[in-house]
Amino acid sequence: MNNLHSSKLSQRNSLLRRLLTLPIRHLQQAVGSLGDLWRTPFTSIMTVFVLGISLALPATLHLFVKNAELVSEQWDSASQITLFLKLSVNDKSAQNLVKRIKLYPEVSNVHYISAKQALKEFKILSGFGQSLEYLEKNPLPATILVTPTNRASQADAANELLAKLKQEREVDQGKLDLEWLTRLEAMAQLIKDIVSGVALLLCMSVVLIVGNTIRLAILSQQDAIAIMKLVGATDSFIQRPFLYSGVWYGIFGGLLSWFAVSLLAQYLTGAIGKLTDLYQSDFQLQGLAFSEVLMLIAFAVLLGLVGSYISVRKHIRAIEPNAD
Repeated sequence: MNNLHSSKLSQRNSLLRRLLTLPIRHLQQAVGSLGDLWRTPFTSIMTVFVLGISLALPATLHLFVKNAELVSEQWDSASQITLFLKLSVNDKSAQNLVKRIKLYPEVSNVHYISAKQALKEFKILSGFGQSLEYLEKNPLPATILVTPTNRASQADAANELLAKLKQEREVDQGKLDLEWLTRLEAMAQLIKDIVSGVALLLCMSVVLIVGNTIRLAILSQQDAIAIMKLVGATDSFIQRPFLYSGVWYGIFGGLLSWFAVSLLAQYLTGAIGKLTDLYQSDFQLQGLAFSEVLMLIAFAVLLGLVGSYISVRKHIRAIEPNAD
């Protein structure tokens, strides 16, 4: 009975020691793999450089899409709805309609142009001021300019809002430039699809680059791996340093890509500032947020880990110790 109790206690202690030493072993192998990269500086630097450029391209495209969306949000007038009121509607009824429209949850702003004001502006812009004086009645209707909210500025939502506004009894006609909105949304979606396709191709190239680099590292240590297997080392133990190498490649590649994108954004800030000044806009180029930088590095680490895992699973298993 005592022997059984001692055996269970010994197994628990052994398991506890393994759990305590496991993080230390992983740390040792992670640091050791970093040392392996340091001992081959040219190969490591070239690999990190290629990974950084490959990751910087989709990150730059993402930054472009991000800022393009910010610019499009400032184009509130792109989905502006113009309501032409009936000629029989007086100013009081029109003002009541304006108050009702302001209560719409999809409406951001409402601007009323009376028939007199519309005629006055038309005289100035058309150049027919003297001729229009001979008209007995004002042929121009009162107009209401409705600006939807950002959520209601999409083509489908703006069209639904127009249909609701046209049901008001004072409204004669309503106009919305759906063709412009549709083209704008189609162009934005096309850019997003291009970014996704390019990002997918470049991510695949990152996996292949890391996998090939790890493969060369395994082949250069083929004899040492065979000896380790001969003395009883498991495949998982042998694979860890190479997996950590893939992680290090991902970390350094992600940092380099972030640095490259930041430099590009800083370089373009001055040129974009001059352009926005010409258009009297307060737009400022937005760089990568801290959360986006973390996601970029984490994604780079994941790609490096996937590439190294595919390589070590294939090539380390193929190495068998020579019994002779």
